[in-house]
Amino acid sequence: MLELLTCVLFVVVALATVLLLLQLRNWRSRALDRVAAGPVMVAAFLPSPSLIWRELVTRVGSIVPASSKDLPRLKRRLIRAGFRNPSAVRFFHGVRTVSTLAFTVLGLLWCLRSYTPSDNLLLVTGAAAVVGYAAPMQVLLLRIRRRQRRIEKALPNALDLMVVCVEAGLGLDQTTLQVAKELLFAYPDLCDELTVMNLEIRAGKRRAEGLHNLADRTGVEELKKLVAVLIQTDRFGTSIAQSLRGHSDYLRVMARQKAEEKASKLAVKLVFPIFFCILPSLFVVTVGPVLTRLVRDLLPTIENM
Repeated sequence: MLELLTCVLFVVVALATVLLLLQLRNWRSRALDRVAAGPVMVAAFLPSPSLIWRELVTRVGSIVPASSKDLPRLKRRLIRAGFRNPSAVRFFHGVRTVSTLAFTVLGLLWCLRSYTPSDNLLLVTGAAAVVGYAAPMQVLLLRIRRRQRRIEKALPNALDLMVVCVEAGLGLDQTTLQVAKELLFAYPDLCDELTVMNLEIRAGKRRAEGLHNLADRTGVEELKKLVAVLIQTDRFGTSIAQSLRGHSDYLRVMARQKAEEKASKLAVKLVFPIFFCILPSLFVVTVGPVLTRLVRDLLPTIENM
């Protein structure tokens, strides 16, 4: 078992190193092409290994039958994770298929290597296949949660800039477009969503519909509240700057309360590390020399008595 895991780890590290070196080589060649004085003639197009891998996985995903019932939910999750490519669904199905086959083969090899009884062979192989099937979805959900946290973290600063733009005389559409341009490098996820919303409004959708689509694409609760505030402000004609400033203050208060809540939970969470990691070493340092002296001096005295 140990030898098999070592071989698998070696193969994975070697493949990752090769892919990284190829990617670095591509970056270097592109950088040299940008700074070159004259035009560079390319004799033939050589696709990168990542493009070849993506194309193969996408073709595998197009072959695998998919459930039409779960397709809208999967598309929504992919969009919330930041994948808007039309072939993202096929790529996800391909990754899931390849992952299932890879985990099944690894589980079978591990059973054969460790001489697992035939009764447990099917059970272990099936468990490995289930893990391989569920792993891509869990990775996708993890990516969604991380992206939502980044968007939630970017909201207060974006609202402050929106207040400045509105007070300078810009409309709401121009404000969101300006915020998307100014904060592109600091908060690319939020700026990407704002840009898509502006494109939808320019394409002919109503502002309320574009805002609802923005909240549905991200799935962030704080952004949903902001959308509700903007729609009510637009409907009743109240001050947009005042509403944005109040919502920004609300978000900062909520962030501070969450930080205080985590700080109050810290003492309880530190009980187990302190008890199992720090206290034993502290006892060894403080009580160890005393016990050693007692054993060295007291026991011979008791034996002589």
